[in-house]
Amino acid sequence: MIATIWRFRVHPEMAQAFERAYGPHGDWVRLFERADGYAGTELLRLHGEPSTWLTIDRWRSEGDYERARASFADEYTALDRRCEAYTSDETWLGLHSVVA
Repeated sequence: MIATIWRFRVHPEMAQAFERAYGPHGDWVRLFERADGYAGTELLRLHGEPSTWLTIDRWRSEGDYERARASFADEYTALDRRCEAYTSDETWLGLHSVVA
């Protein structure tokens, strides 16, 4: 199992739209659910910093993640562009191995 982690700085006035897009039933989850090996997403709001959020996307393997990115490249790019309006900063924190 692997996880990709992203940090976002969200414009305060866009917090609800951000939650709708990145939350457990949001646009990103609906895209990823179509891919083999997708195991879920967590949306975390950093305590004490209300404009900072983390997403943790879990995948069965790095190969599943890479195949999903390739298979849905156009949709991924279009959704990413639309969601840019919600944030002032988006930082990929890497691909992580899940330790059981």
